[in-house]
Amino acid sequence: MIIILNPQAEELNKIISNHNPVVLNLLSNKGKSIFFPKKGILGQTADANGKRINATIGAAIEDDGSPMRLGSIEDQIKMEPALSFPYAPSFGRPDLRNHWKSMIRGKNPSLGKLNISNPVVTNALTHGLSMVGYLFANQDEEIILADLYWGNYNLIFTQAYNTNFKTFKLFDGNVLNLKSFEETVLGSSVGKKIVLLNFPNNPTGYTPTSLEIEKIAEIIYQAASKGNHLAIIIDDAYFGLVYENGFEKESIFVKIANLHENVLAIKIDGATKEDYVWGFRVGFITYGIKNGSSELYEALENKTAGAVRGSISNACNLSQSILLKAFKSPFYEHEKSLKYSILKKRYKKVNSVLSDDKYKDYIKPLPYNSGYFMCIELKEGLRGEAIRQLLLDKYQTGIINLSNVFRIAFSSVSEDKIEELFDNIIYACREFEAADKSKK
Repeated sequence: MIIILNPQAEELNKIISNHNPVVLNLLSNKGKSIFFPKKGILGQTADANGKRINATIGAAIEDDGSPMRLGSIEDQIKMEPALSFPYAPSFGRPDLRNHWKSMIRGKNPSLGKLNISNPVVTNALTHGLSMVGYLFANQDEEIILADLYWGNYNLIFTQAYNTNFKTFKLFDGNVLNLKSFEETVLGSSVGKKIVLLNFPNNPTGYTPTSLEIEKIAEIIYQAASKGNHLAIIIDDAYFGLVYENGFEKESIFVKIANLHENVLAIKIDGATKEDYVWGFRVGFITYGIKNGSSELYEALENKTAGAVRGSISNACNLSQSILLKAFKSPFYEHEKSLKYSILKKRYKKVNSVLSDDKYKDYIKPLPYNSGYFMCIELKEGLRGEAIRQLLLDKYQTGIINLSNVFRIAFSSVSEDKIEELFDNIIYACREFEAADKSKK
């Protein structure tokens, strides 16, 4: 099948190829075909910007030139109408994009002055991951990821883009299974590879040590040195929520974004979990590659914005405006630290509760140190789904069962209920065990 590209897509592809042909090779067929339409309706609308009479905008305008709006809605918004009612650009608000980029550097000082792209705003991280699938994943291509992963990846990648998952074992005892990661990344023929990394990990709440992060980067470097072209998708949904010393506080994006000319780092992050605004739906996609030029990044930003425009048009202007104002507030960092402290106390309470030997006969915690979650593995012979139902019906307790591994969202349980939560789990385990024995 011959695909005829729009001249604007061809122009972007040429820029990408001239600056790094590996990146062009990493793009999916859809990624090669997509572009942000700077001509046509959008181009003509831009031409009319600032004119005394402008009949190009697909929105209604009051006679005074302000956005048309209903008073019953405006009364609930303490923000000037221009910052809430009109469309935002498909790239996202320029002021928010610039500010988030500066925040990435502030949170990851090891980036230094490394040239990275401007973030493109998405409808939070799920949409960002979907846009990355659109841009980089062809049908039947493999995505390498941990065997313990967020279930929504199935809908995002395998269902929507017909990709296949190739998993590595996340843990070897209480440490990261670097051997499994290495074998999975290096163990197949040389070519294009897509790797998805998520730390802090959902569902386990594990963040690697700084040394483990270094080893991951070394393995990816080895793969690139062998001639592989790698797109490294970095899901930073829970960034900043590490509760123990000795585990990496910066994003692995820092290590990957300047690693090798054959390795494109794709950082997906946002305010959702970091800033406790789950319903605001504001996320970002940021690119980094060794010797990445501004022209290369601009072309990738254009393709990303084209994919956004072709899916949702643009992310919510009101959410973007509220967040930018909050980020600039003198109280922002203090308020954020208070919420972090609450989560850390809950995490510490989980540690304290599980230190009691009474749990060891029934459950084993998987390694955890960060994020919203932790996981416990049920001892052999227990049936997770039956115990989950028992917890719901008799103990008024809800958890997530992942094939005899329970995901516990301590982020959503007050500190004073954490011990009761785990006690209920072992009560249900004991009850199941007794009932099971009586049947035999």
